[in-house]
Amino acid sequence: MNFLITILPYIVSIIILYVILKLVLVPFKIIIKIVINSILGGLAILLINYFGTDYGLSIGLNIFTSVFVGLTGLPGVLILLLLSYFF
Repeated sequence: MNFLITILPYIVSIIILYVILKLVLVPFKIIIKIVINSILGGLAILLINYFGTDYGLSIGLNIFTSVFVGLTGLPGVLILLLLSYFF
């Protein structure tokens, strides 16, 4: 019984630490994913601007368009292309 009283606080603290780390790391992974996708979105917009100027296609490269493409992926690139073509 004395052994259980001695080790129980350690077990509880390890469980609490696990839960806290799980709650902190999940949003951090989401933020990292959005940042990486935004960088890739910016590169996609850069490539479209480089190769699309011969066809009259260009998308303004700024933080908002790259984050939009980062959040939406390839459909976001297509949406921005359609918006820039029609407007």
